[in-house]
Amino acid sequence: MKYRDLQIQTQREFPSNMQTEGFGWLVRAGYITRENEILPLGNQLLARLRALTSQPSFFSQLAFPVITNQQETFFQISSGSIEVIHCSSCGYTSRQEIAQFKKIAYSKEEQLPIEKVLTPDCNSIESLANFLGIPKEKTAKALMFTRILDGKFVFVVVRGDMQLSEAKLKKRIGDIRLATSEEISKASAAAGFASPIGLKDALIVADDLIPQSTNLVAGANEAGYHLKNTNYGRDYTSEIVADVVMANAGDACPNCGSKLDLVNAELLANENSYYFENILYALAETHHDDNGLTFLKKAAPFDVYLMQIPGKEINTHSTAEEIYDTLQTAGLSVLFDDRDERAGVKFNDADLIGCPIRITVGEKNLKEGMVELKKRKEKVNTVVQIENLVEEIKKI
Repeated sequence: MKYRDLQIQTQREFPSNMQTEGFGWLVRAGYITRENEILPLGNQLLARLRALTSQPSFFSQLAFPVITNQQETFFQISSGSIEVIHCSSCGYTSRQEIAQFKKIAYSKEEQLPIEKVLTPDCNSIESLANFLGIPKEKTAKALMFTRILDGKFVFVVVRGDMQLSEAKLKKRIGDIRLATSEEISKASAAAGFASPIGLKDALIVADDLIPQSTNLVAGANEAGYHLKNTNYGRDYTSEIVADVVMANAGDACPNCGSKLDLVNAELLANENSYYFENILYALAETHHDDNGLTFLKKAAPFDVYLMQIPGKEINTHSTAEEIYDTLQTAGLSVLFDDRDERAGVKFNDADLIGCPIRITVGEKNLKEGMVELKKRKEKVNTVVQIENLVEEIKKI
């Protein structure tokens, strides 16, 4: 394909809205606009990527690191829109909202009698723990919802140091919304001082760590008061006991017990489809140097970047056209830079665009029946006889 046919416009500077280096190089090389729109050169690369998915080990051929499970494949990047739990030891990977982890009970104690205590202005777990001088692990957190399907009041109890995963909860009971103050009062609960003890007409859901946690401080369902030493089974039970809390960095991996990491990532593929634009950004983020993109053959828009330098005695353009036809006939994809530009501009653009091989047709070498061949990632140029050019490229 001819350079001008793709209307490629390279940039000398990085865009001011650059969030990552990969994005910046894609803009500078003319694959995308500053507004994140795919340009013709970008579409050329996306078409090659789509064709590559028919081959086995698609992602391994792209040579960038991924984190994956049976359903989804992610690329880890600080600007990523998805939070992912990942174990660097065994590879366990999951979206944070549904990730599993090994739970550890705070301590095993003999159950103590319930004691009602005055706790003024303690309507949060943090303020309660500070007031009583106890760790948050010794408290029970209350969360109250209404199930959309039937209007059922839902009371969820988790350990005070844990965060509820609404995704896990919804998987168990269906869609929910926050309960209103009227709905909370009707169930005999008190916002900020609620517990599952003595509720009326409520669906109680307990995280599976709660039955293992003894003598927790929970609300007294009366403003300004809490109950010390509440215990699941003795003081209340629930209709559902299940894992409904979020995994976090530092929690134990469910498979190997190592500490989990929380990372930002972008989704590259799931069971149903590939997200090719995200794959393009992952490629650019991984494969670049100080001069531009450095794509591998299977993940480049073209196999060869062909350029010619005008001569005084030899028509380099006509020879370059012949080489262009020869390479294409041999099954190689070629971007032919036939512009009337200075050599330096073409060299810079070749580096920016990142095809794995650059061929330069210049008068000096043509006098010897040769052209210059350069691998994108190497600094050394070699000269090759024109009749051996296809063979040399295929060796590479």
